Amino acid sequence: MRPYVNKAMEDLARELSAGLVRLRKGYIDAAEPLTQIIDPAREYPYEFVVFRLTGFRPPSSSLTAEPLPGKGLRADLLRLMIDVCDSFELKVSDYAELVYDIPSLARAYKVSTKTIQRWRRRGLPARRLVLPGGKRQVAFLESSVKWFVEGRLRSIQRSMSFSQTTAAERDFIIRRAHRMAAFTHCSLSEVARRLAARTGRAVETIRYIIRNHDRERPEQAIFADLLGPLGEQEKMVIYRCFLRGVQAPALAQRYHRTRGSIYRIVNEMRARQLLARPINYVYNAQFELPNADEIILSADLATSPAAKPTTKPPPDLPPYLGTLYEVPLLDAQTERNLFRKYNYLKHKADRLRRLIDVNHIRTSKLKGIESLLLAGNAVKNQIIRANLRLVVSISKKHTGGGPQTLFELISDGNVSLMQAVEKFDFSRGNRFSTYASWAIIRNFARSVPREKYQLDRFATGQEEVLDIAAGLASYNPDEVRVPELRESIDVVLAQLSPRERMIVMDHYGLDQDGQVKTLDQLGRRLGLSKERVRQIEIQALRKLRAILKPQEMDLLS
Repeated sequence: MRPYVNKAMEDLARELSAGLVRLRKGYIDAAEPLTQIIDPAREYPYEFVVFRLTGFRPPSSSLTAEPLPGKGLRADLLRLMIDVCDSFELKVSDYAELVYDIPSLARAYKVSTKTIQRWRRRGLPARRLVLPGGKRQVAFLESSVKWFVEGRLRSIQRSMSFSQTTAAERDFIIRRAHRMAAFTHCSLSEVARRLAARTGRAVETIRYIIRNHDRERPEQAIFADLLGPLGEQEKMVIYRCFLRGVQAPALAQRYHRTRGSIYRIVNEMRARQLLARPINYVYNAQFELPNADEIILSADLATSPAAKPTTKPPPDLPPYLGTLYEVPLLDAQTERNLFRKYNYLKHKADRLRRLIDVNHIRTSKLKGIESLLLAGNAVKNQIIRANLRLVVSISKKHTGGGPQTLFELISDGNVSLMQAVEKFDFSRGNRFSTYASWAIIRNFARSVPREKYQLDRFATGQEEVLDIAAGLASYNPDEVRVPELRESIDVVLAQLSPRERMIVMDHYGLDQDGQVKTLDQLGRRLGLSKERVRQIEIQALRKLRAILKPQEMDLLS
């Protein structure tokens, strides 16, 4: 459908579609009589439109500065009816009158389906209803059709008389189509175009006659390939060819289809790709604010170079990696705004994706989802670029003696960094560098040979934690601090029982005084044997390994 003429009507349609489900049918039914009284030559206040649809007057703060032109307002109301229908399941049985879909209405008035589409553009009110078979389609109430026909009786009669062909005309069209398809191998579109020029009939009329003949007499079908739907494999081939730059007319000729059907197949496959794609994000209550777009998408995302100057790369670093230090670091507020925007864009894309109806696909909706995902990826790349030097700093501390080179470690660490971006919850107040450091270090603990890196000491030893903190401090002392790392450790240790937590903390000196206690000392304190204390410690370390397994990246949850 065409885009909204008035931005205020687009916003109103979004608000009504998100309102109470039990009220949405009333909004749709109220919009139709309003379209019937709109005078294209007049202008109407926004308050008047809202009151006619909802029965309530909007607050003065929401009023538009300019009135709404009648011509654009009628088109917007017709689109609003469809958009609100798309927001919930409105069934044919919800109306106690005859309901037509496009083909049945075309048969009832003896016109082509293209004529019905022209009627819609001229003001025929339509709804998208769930038919008895479960399919959602554009439909028309009998009362809506009668109102439209009565106001345009003469022009509609001309359409009906123009579309009525004689038996002799139809026989001539079928014979010529048979000959052209057999000897010139023309597609249906080409045959219809040539016969339309010869007979003076509309191209859509010729196409309808041929398709109707093929359906009624499949043994004599002119274009037998068009009788059945294309298989999933053929649709995927068409979609991939289209993505590689093959034009729709060429695909239409190759598969004996119309260009419109090729575009419908492409959009169907686009929709299926989007529906199959996982869109994971960290939800935040701010996403539901009425002015969320203004707050989140308009936030200042520029990092001030003066506030966060770039640092010189280490002298032993290759020049290629040295360029990473030219990217300014993110201050706390900018980092928060970026993560909020990234997750909000994916939230909007996921919410819009839920409205996709494979049986009735709107290209504008697909483009909107894809644009949101592309914008989200751009924000994600900005976050990653600003934190790539963190990967280099940690990777340098884990080189030497192992089979992995610095570049291999950096490549491995970059994957962990990207996964950390997906999982980080900006609302908890922690800095991303702390969270990403844990993800990268834990990944190295799994990927680097076990004989060089002991997971027990890596996860709980005080010396390793301090070593990590020192390494991170060289990366950005203002962003990563030992208290933040200790907070992360405390959250993980909180998953243990009180006795297990006390043994691990005291044995490795993780409490406030930093005193390391032997297993014998712990046994006397707890009234247990040294061996029993060792067993409890082993059990606790196994729990920690399970908590920190790759499937559960969210260390701070």
